[in-house]
Amino acid sequence: MSEEPIQIDPEAASIQTHLGIIQNVIERMSSNSTNCKAWCVTLVAAVLVIIADKGKPDYAWIALLPTVVFLALDAYYLALEKGFRNSYNQFVSKLRTGSLTEIDLYSVMPVGNMSKLQLDAVKSFSVWGFYISLGVLIGVTKWIALG
Repeated sequence: MSEEPIQIDPEAASIQTHLGIIQNVIERMSSNSTNCKAWCVTLVAAVLVIIADKGKPDYAWIALLPTVVFLALDAYYLALEKGFRNSYNQFVSKLRTGSLTEIDLYSVMPVGNMSKLQLDAVKSFSVWGFYISLGVLIGVTKWIALG
């Protein structure tokens, strides 16, 4: 594969396919993030119902375990989504400036420092807003409903 810029028509099937693949990956990461939230709520609710049924309110904090695990997984998927959006934008930018190489055309990898992207994802409202709210709900359930 050549690392020299190549001239490719932006409407070429290979370009459209490459962009389509990256778009599909971005959609999958977004869907995975949504599924993390749905599964987290389901597991937390199930844990709280079982704890309430057994009359053991002191164990309500167990519901924080899936909350923390899914927070980390959600942040990971959002970081990957951002990395692939960076990859998409970088590809389109190279295409527009004529600096696209064959290596760029056949590379589908996230762009950016994954640790920083994950930290940025945790700081986003879609993550901390959801999981902190869920943590507060667990606390309220423990102290008011179960306590």
